[in-house]
Order: sequence, then C-alpha cells, then structure tokens
Amino acid sequence: MEPIGRTTWVIPDMFWPKSSAPGVYVSHEEICVLNASEQPCEVDIELFFEDHEPMVLDAECAARRTKHIRMDTMLDEGGRNIPRGVPYAAVITCSVPCVVQYTRLDASQSANSQMTTMGFGIY
Repeated sequence: MEPIGRTTWVIPDMFWPKSSAPGVYVSHEEICVLNASEQPCEVDIELFFEDHEPMVLDAECAARRTKHIRMDTMLDEGGRNIPRGVPYAAVITCSVPCVVQYTRLDASQSANSQMTTMGFGIY
C-alpha cells in the first residue's frame, strides 16, 4: 500500500475549556492519528501559545493502528499539563506519513458542543 497522509500537520485553533458542567461529560480535546503504514510512528507535538514558550509532547502510534491522544492527560517533559482556558496551536510531526484529526468536546455548559476538523497536512 502507498503511504497515506503527511508527516507534518498543523492545528491552529486549540482550546481546552476551564471547566465542565456537572454531569457525564468532561471538557477535553483529542488528536487522532491514523498510521496505516507497516512501521510504528513517533509523534512529536509542539504547542504554541500567545504569551509563553512552546510545550513539547511525545506519543507513539503503532503500525496499522490509530492513536487517540487525549490532550488533558498529556504532560510535557517537566510534568506540566496543558493550561486550561488558554488558546493555543499545534504542529504535529510524524516519523512516517499519517493522517491527523482534531476533536474538542466543550462541556462547560449543560448544552454540550463537539467540533472536529482535519489537521492541515503540509509535508
């Protein structure tokens, strides 16, 4: 099979809401990686903010698998979480061509909302 996807992806509009309304759902974000290749993929995620230096996160996606990366559970090398209530952007670099999708669940009100979009594949 020919490689599917790109090795560099951009998600320019990310945001983890500060709170969740009482109930079943918790506000969160997720990056989904589809690796249809025969090789495992190292996923490097660099997050950019308006008012402070970038954060770097790492993940892996096995060969011929998907990986759903919950951003609210990720920690950088210093053990820090992504700040809540702060807009940011991501550049995702994959070691093999993959497909990247972004989803946000905003449960900060009783009327939940969910949005999803494909990342912008560059290379």
